[in-house]
Amino acid sequence: MRRATAARRAGPPRPPEGTPAPDELAAQARAVLADAVRLARWTATVGGRAAPPRPAPGGTLPDPELQRAAAALELTPRQVQVGWDRARLAGLVELRDGAAHPGWRLSAWDRDDTAVLRGWVALFDAWSLCHPAPCGSDHALVAEVVEAAPQLLSLLHLSSGPVAVPVLLDLLRQRVAELRTERHEPPADGGADPLPGLLDWTLDALVEVGALRPRAGDGEVALTPLGNWAVWVKLEQICVAAQGPAGHIEQSAEDLLRACSHYSPGPARVEYRAWLAARPVGQAVAELLQVARGDDALLRGLAFEALRTVGAPAEPAVSAVVDEPRLRPYALLWLAEQQGCPPEEQMALLTREEATWLWVDTAAAVADHGEGHLLLAHLDTAVQGSVPRLLDEIRETGHPRIVQVLVALAAALPDPALAKIVRRAAFEVHTGGE
Repeated sequence: MRRATAARRAGPPRPPEGTPAPDELAAQARAVLADAVRLARWTATVGGRAAPPRPAPGGTLPDPELQRAAAALELTPRQVQVGWDRARLAGLVELRDGAAHPGWRLSAWDRDDTAVLRGWVALFDAWSLCHPAPCGSDHALVAEVVEAAPQLLSLLHLSSGPVAVPVLLDLLRQRVAELRTERHEPPADGGADPLPGLLDWTLDALVEVGALRPRAGDGEVALTPLGNWAVWVKLEQICVAAQGPAGHIEQSAEDLLRACSHYSPGPARVEYRAWLAARPVGQAVAELLQVARGDDALLRGLAFEALRTVGAPAEPAVSAVVDEPRLRPYALLWLAEQQGCPPEEQMALLTREEATWLWVDTAAAVADHGEGHLLLAHLDTAVQGSVPRLLDEIRETGHPRIVQVLVALAAALPDPALAKIVRRAAFEVHTGGE
């Protein structure tokens, strides 16, 4: 059995027969995002004139900017608004320092089909943000419908053809009831049934992002080639993880991260993707951030590695934790990376105090889970440049693991005199002395 599993995983799985080639899929994705790309390029042009668009705090374009873009691109304000939302979700536009700038994906758009497909998948994953739910909808029920959508898409994929809307509605009712049972919640109230309207909203939104074909006259629903490919990719990620000896898709976020702490980055990313594909994005991001708030510094760092696999759909949740001291340095670096900031410039976004706190937190992870030589290597990354200066500033961080880090560092240092200084600092921090 293990040999058969290894054989299945030896090479990349082949998509279903009839799936267009990657360049054809990328061409379809480019067509869906055509207006978004035009807006991103317009952003690059006006930014080059030192007048980049300045979105509202929520990221939307204010009316003057909408009108400016509409006039420049000969689009309606509504087309600009839709294209702008898509550009942000697909990583074509990024917000930095209150202004909009072209994203890194834009520079690769015409030459890199993989970048195009990943940009479209980010839009596909965020379909519920692209098309507002009907006014007056129950927020909890909307969230349950979003959580049930992968089952609807899986049915459409596995059916290999159109599916009648009543069949999808029955599946939606069943899945929402299961979710309420799993959470020990009462069934939906009697009276008017909101699920048909919410199913229509779901289908319309998926049409807008290019995952579903517009409904035919008989009301049947079918995936586009692009949507069929995307659902297949997600199902394949789940199946590979479930078949393999290292599958963790049914485990909690904490158990997933603990297991992945023993993997190299490549296999860990495979596990992250499979785990993420098996649950709604919002729920997965919330679980990872909750683990990051814990006491284990290693899991904190791994949680943000997993969030890198999520990409743009996680940005609102990560932005919301920037003011939490324990998560702030990680969140700032994650956001900078998402916004295309070069790696060599990212650390400059942290204050010296934040960089020192992050150094201590990472050192705590190394001390708990690594070896002495790794801690010495980490010592070379401190912004202070010398042990005495590091000791002076490390006390001010208030990090709860300072003593343990200093004790572990002293044990690893080959220089007895320097080790003595570090041990003395650990004692002073522990006793509150000067």
